[in-house]
Amino acid sequence: MLTIHVLLRALPAVLLLGACGTDPAASVAPPPTPRPGPDPWAAALRVAPAVDRNPDPRVVEIDLEARMGDWEYAPGRRVRAMTYNGQVPGPRIEARAGDTLVVHFTNRLEEPTTIHWHGLRVPANMDGGPHSQPPIAPGATFEYRFVVPDAGTFWYHPHVHETAQMERGLYGPIVVRGEREPAADVEGVVVLDDLLLGADGQIAPPGDLVEQHNGREGAVSLVNGRAGAELPMRAGQRQRWRIINAGSARFYRVALLGHRFTIIGTDGGLIPTPRVVDELFLVPGDRLDVLVDGVAAAGASATLQNLPYARGHGAGITEALDLLRVRYTADAPVPRLAPPGGGPAVAVIETGGVTPRTVTFSERIDRDAKRVVFMINERSFPDVPDIVTRVGATEVWDLVNTSEMDHPFHLHGFFFQVVSRNGLPEAAPTWEDMIQLRGEERVRIAFRVDNRPGHWMYHCHILEHVENGMMATLNVIP
Repeated sequence: MLTIHVLLRALPAVLLLGACGTDPAASVAPPPTPRPGPDPWAAALRVAPAVDRNPDPRVVEIDLEARMGDWEYAPGRRVRAMTYNGQVPGPRIEARAGDTLVVHFTNRLEEPTTIHWHGLRVPANMDGGPHSQPPIAPGATFEYRFVVPDAGTFWYHPHVHETAQMERGLYGPIVVRGEREPAADVEGVVVLDDLLLGADGQIAPPGDLVEQHNGREGAVSLVNGRAGAELPMRAGQRQRWRIINAGSARFYRVALLGHRFTIIGTDGGLIPTPRVVDELFLVPGDRLDVLVDGVAAAGASATLQNLPYARGHGAGITEALDLLRVRYTADAPVPRLAPPGGGPAVAVIETGGVTPRTVTFSERIDRDAKRVVFMINERSFPDVPDIVTRVGATEVWDLVNTSEMDHPFHLHGFFFQVVSRNGLPEAAPTWEDMIQLRGEERVRIAFRVDNRPGHWMYHCHILEHVENGMMATLNVIP
C-alpha cells in the first residue's frame, strides 16, 4: 500500500500549489551577575525586555501590542512581519515565581488573535485557546491577569491562524525565576525558528498539500529572530541557555562541536538531577534549560548545528544546518564554576487503579477537498468529542500514533509525567507539557487535575497539523 508521502507526490502539480514549581513565599534568586567581561547577549542575541510599569515588586505589568512591522532578520534583509511591540521575537517577559503578571494587550492587526501562555499554569479563561477565550477582534483590547506559579522557561504565541501568525513573527519568551537558581556567569534566551521566503523575498504564505502534511520547514535558520548570529564566549565562562523551539514544524537535534551540554531544566522547570549530554533534542513548542561551559581557548570557535533527523514521510533534514557561531574572545580565562546542583524532587504520580484513556493520532488524504486531514480518535477538530474529567482526578493517557510521522504532543494548562514508552518504564520522572510521539509509538502519560476547571486544548504542535484538525479538548468540571 502506498504511503501518505508517496500519495502526496503522486498528486498533480497543480494541487500541490501535576503541579510543580516553587514556593511563592520563598526567596527568589536574581539574574546572574557576570564576572569580568561584557554580557554576550547584550549585543549578540539580546531580546529586548518588556517594560514593567508597576512599582509593586510582586506585580509585573506590561503593555503588549500585536501590529505589523518590518523584521530585519539579517543585515539589510527585511520582511514584512507580525510583531509584538514592533520586534521579533516579542519582548522578553521576566517574573518571579508567585508574581502576578498583568498584560494590557491591544490587537492592531487586521485579523483576530489571542495569546496562549505556553507552559504557564494559568486559569482557563486566560489560556488563549479556542474554547477558553473568544478571539480578540482587530482594534480590540484584552487584559490578561494571572499568577505565574512555576519557575522555568516558557513562551507566548497566538492560538488563532497559527500557520500565518506565528510564522510571520508572533512569539516571545518568558523567564520565571525561582529560588536557588543554578550558578552561571551569564544567561540568555535562545529562541529557535526558521523562515520560508517566497520569490519576492517576503515570508511565503501557507503552502501546498505537501506543506500541509509535513509542516513548514524554512531555508533560513534563525536564533532570536536573526540569521547568521554569533555569540561571544570567554574561556572558562559558564553560559545558561534557555532554549525555546518556536518553529512551525522544525525538529532540532543540536550539537556544539567540542562541547557538552548540562541539561538542568525541561518544560516544567529545574530537574532533580542535571544530565550531561552531547546533543539536545527539541520538538516544536519544546524548551530545554542548559548550561554550556567555555572549554576551548581564547580565539577558538565552534558552530551550533542542527543535525540530520528523519521524522517520517520524508520530512526532516538530511544535512546539518548551521544555527549559531560561538566565538571565544581574547579575554583571560575565568575559573570554572562547580558542577550544578539539582532542582526539587519530582514525586512519581501514583496511577494504581486508574483506567487509562486511549488517545489516537492518525491522518488521511481527502482527495475531494484536496487536503490532508489530521485526526484524534478518528475525528478532526472541532468534531472530536471532549475528554471530560473532574477537579482532583488523576488522568492516565495512552497516546498512540498510528502514522509513520512524528507528532509533538502538547497539553495546555497541566504538567504531566511520562510513565512509559512502548511499555518500557521512563527512567526518571520530570514535569513536561510537550513530548515527542514518534511514528507508530505508544506513550503513557499521567497528570493530576488541579482546581482550574474549564476547557483545555491538547494537540500536535506542528502548526499545519493543528490547522488541519489534530486538536481536541480536555473539559475539566468542578
